[in-house]
Amino acid sequence: MDLDKTNIHFLGASGTVTGSKYLLDTGDRKILVDCGLFQGLKELRLKNWEYPPVTVSEIDVVLLTHGHMDHTGYLPRLVKQGFNGSIYGTYRTLDITKIILNDTAKIQEQEAERANKEGYSKHRPAQPLYDLKDVEKTLPHFKGVPQSQWITLFDGIRVRFQYNGHILGATHIDLDIHGKRFVFSGDIGRTKDLLLYPPLKPRKADVLFIESTYGGRFHPDEAEALPLIEKLVQDTIARGGSLFIPSFSVERAQLMMLIFWRLLKEGKIPKVQMIMDSPMGTDVLELFHRTRDWHKLEDHECDEMCSHFNVVSSYRETMELRMDHSPKIVIAGSGMLTGGRMLNYLETQAPNPNNTLLFVGYQAEGTRGRKLLEGEKELKVYGKWVPFNMQVCEVEGLSAHADHEELLGWMDRMANAPERIFIVHGEKDGAIALQRGIKETYGWEAEIPQLYQIEEIA
Repeated sequence: MDLDKTNIHFLGASGTVTGSKYLLDTGDRKILVDCGLFQGLKELRLKNWEYPPVTVSEIDVVLLTHGHMDHTGYLPRLVKQGFNGSIYGTYRTLDITKIILNDTAKIQEQEAERANKEGYSKHRPAQPLYDLKDVEKTLPHFKGVPQSQWITLFDGIRVRFQYNGHILGATHIDLDIHGKRFVFSGDIGRTKDLLLYPPLKPRKADVLFIESTYGGRFHPDEAEALPLIEKLVQDTIARGGSLFIPSFSVERAQLMMLIFWRLLKEGKIPKVQMIMDSPMGTDVLELFHRTRDWHKLEDHECDEMCSHFNVVSSYRETMELRMDHSPKIVIAGSGMLTGGRMLNYLETQAPNPNNTLLFVGYQAEGTRGRKLLEGEKELKVYGKWVPFNMQVCEVEGLSAHADHEELLGWMDRMANAPERIFIVHGEKDGAIALQRGIKETYGWEAEIPQLYQIEEIA
């Protein structure tokens, strides 16, 4: 291959939201940006079991934008398939990735064990995608780097990780390859966020990869979301029900804890038991204490907030709480109901019409969360169908993702028009809306690559 050219392999989050993976082949080096799991639609989830259409053992390094599972969750599989290089990310990203991989492996082990015990899997025996031993073999590859500093990877190739909001540790990546700058947006955070600072904006990009999760959609202001949540709590508790919030354990869970604590402190919601049920979320709370430079929360606020919650770690306690029908507020993973402890609660609580299920984050196509939002009245949990009679509500103003206007604004400080723009990490309508917005705002042409497409950059 010509060393003056770079081939880009779109191995995930192309034509879809999940499974972020972009391989850059420079001719003598292979660099993978993000290494996420596919989630949602079954045909996508099945790809997690396949080998990607590249030679994994030839990949030199992996660069991580942030720690979410759809950007890091495939790492143990990659190592199992022969990857033996370094995995770079900010120190906080690697902390969160370790938490998420261990939690994901544990959940997969438990679900495989339960499926084998109860016989509801068509696989004999059911196997986890990866286990805790696989995660243990992955962690020695981690190499933490500070944010906003250039790191030389190879001769003529350097990388920089820039603060991006969204979650602790999240960055966009500037990657210089022989004088040409490739910028990967990762997931872009909000310009106004209760917990996090505004994202830094790129000043230059020759080749730009930009997410489009909320392309064409506009978030209400967070201040508008709080009265909605206040009323939801009041109405649900008044009819004797409980409020259940499926939440991503990194940042969203902590944000919801902050909101409920402040509403309680101001006397705007009744005093009921408040539960944060997520071992991963508990670990992330510890990170908040150690990462003051990444977020706005003061230590004393974190302490006081946590003192008002029953922070659950043991599975036994989860199984007891899910049988308790007294009014309460429960925050638990996972954010799109693809797994996690919230499913244990819904198994027993979904038939109760007095309960409310509140979504505060993006629900990808094909996930349980998306189906319930679209009106599905049955929920498949651990191999059996459960009647779903709960009230359902979505509050979009609390999303960790930039909306259409914020995505366009993120590009407004670039001194040059990029040679190529690739719109990724979005469903079809969102990607097309962002493509149109970029053309109308900047006059730039943008492309929407599809899964496994290969593009040459000269």
